[in-house]
Amino acid sequence: MASDIEIARAAKKKPIMEIGEKLGIPAEHLLPYGHDKAKVSADFIASKKGGKDGKLILVTAINPTPAGEGKTTTTVGLGDGLNRIGKKAMICIREASLGPNFGMKGGAAGGGYAQVVPMEDMNLHFTGDFHAITTAHSLLSAMIDNHIYWGNELDIDTRRVAWRRVVDMNDRSLRQIVSPLGGPANGFPRESGFDITVASEVMAILCLATDLKDLQKRLGDIIVAYRRDKSPVFARDIKADGAMAVLLKDAIQPNLVQTLENNPAFVHGGPFANIAHGCNSVVATTTALKLCDYVVTEAGFGADLGAEKFFDIKCRKAGLKPSAAVVVATIRALKMNGGVKKDDLGAENVDAVKKGCANLGRHIENVKQFGVPVVVAINHFVTDTDAEVQAVKDYVAGQGAEAILCQHWAKGSEGTVDLANKVVEMVEAGTAQFSPLYPDEMPLFEKIDTVVKRIYRGSEAIADKAVRAQLHAWEEAGYGNLPVCMAKTQYSFSTDPNLRGAPTDHVVPVREVRLSAGAGFVVAICGEIMTMPGLPRKPAAESIMLNEDGQIEGLF
Repeated sequence: MASDIEIARAAKKKPIMEIGEKLGIPAEHLLPYGHDKAKVSADFIASKKGGKDGKLILVTAINPTPAGEGKTTTTVGLGDGLNRIGKKAMICIREASLGPNFGMKGGAAGGGYAQVVPMEDMNLHFTGDFHAITTAHSLLSAMIDNHIYWGNELDIDTRRVAWRRVVDMNDRSLRQIVSPLGGPANGFPRESGFDITVASEVMAILCLATDLKDLQKRLGDIIVAYRRDKSPVFARDIKADGAMAVLLKDAIQPNLVQTLENNPAFVHGGPFANIAHGCNSVVATTTALKLCDYVVTEAGFGADLGAEKFFDIKCRKAGLKPSAAVVVATIRALKMNGGVKKDDLGAENVDAVKKGCANLGRHIENVKQFGVPVVVAINHFVTDTDAEVQAVKDYVAGQGAEAILCQHWAKGSEGTVDLANKVVEMVEAGTAQFSPLYPDEMPLFEKIDTVVKRIYRGSEAIADKAVRAQLHAWEEAGYGNLPVCMAKTQYSFSTDPNLRGAPTDHVVPVREVRLSAGAGFVVAICGEIMTMPGLPRKPAAESIMLNEDGQIEGLF
């Protein structure tokens, strides 16, 4: 079979205006970026407010392993499958970060015959949204230091500047920096550091804002520093919010593209789920719900991170009520959770599959806690045996759910017809009774502890006195009703990335908390998780190049 990039390059794409026409978007409300991608105008989006909503389906997964799970591939395959059985459906996924593209994870356009195109554009600069976010974030950074340089009228305590810098690349050398150096002409030296752009509060704000007016208000609400009396300094105090909104005025508009089967897709926003809230934009999702009967979206990494934040942050803040959830698993990943090494995954090992199913079962239980019905999608690999697949089906049946073998990677929508029919059956049954995990009024540390105990199955969350005092201070300042955003390794329910399966009674240490007042959540940084990743020993960038015909090779 051809590689992902070869399949994408051979796609018979339709002009983006035709894709928009399928959704009832007039050509004058599509702002084209070439022939195969466009932004949807703010005026059109506003005109759809108040209309009837379609049904929202979440695609999530077990904890990721090097063997792969294929969550985005399944999201695309399910969207195509729903269209194949006669439903009006579209998908909403995130944009790809350049850091993972050139690092270890690769892109975010799906795979095989369940892809979104143009794959190369999506996995590189696309419509420039991430560059706009990086630039808006950097403008605020520059204006903070400029304000201090020119007299510091706001009396900012330079030891308490909370705003870090960002770049959309994995670069561990930038995690901690001292700047500016070089003498008085360059400013006052202080410690700082870089996060990756997808961890920026500006990214989170863009993905949670409802329109431009809300975007600017949220940007103004960003706390950038504290004075010596510990009172907060906001971005609006620096007078940066207006210019930041200008830089983001196009970026907030959703990007319309298509699948290999010419079905519509919104690809917009891209916060990581291990350090941010891991969902595509509220604007894209709510707009899609006005245009289609079924909207399939995804949440990053495993359900312990992405799905929990989708439910507790995005759905809570946007008033969304999902009708069903799909948990993606592969036989290979289940075997790794069952203790099999990556080099041995090709051999049949039913016992390891059964052992690894504990991880899958935990995610099924967790999603059900939110009142959302669940189906399991077994993302098929050619090495899977009938006995291994049956072991998963039997296990899931024992959990009160159904597991369906999906072959969308090799067959496109033909391979997800059974899954699509099951999703429709679940939605039409109307059994979903969604509610978040905890109430708004619960104290912040109790919210963290609730996630640890009910989702991670840990014994407790622990934190230094200074962390607890900081949370209490934010509660006193009026931020106690915010949800919490857990920053934790994606590889385990615990904070130990090597502890696979379904561990219980582990302790989750919270080493730092950050207030994202503009985005509207409190970040709890747990264990050794980094907000600026590093490149692996052999980064994917080493294999990415232009061939003799000027075509890109090596993207995946």
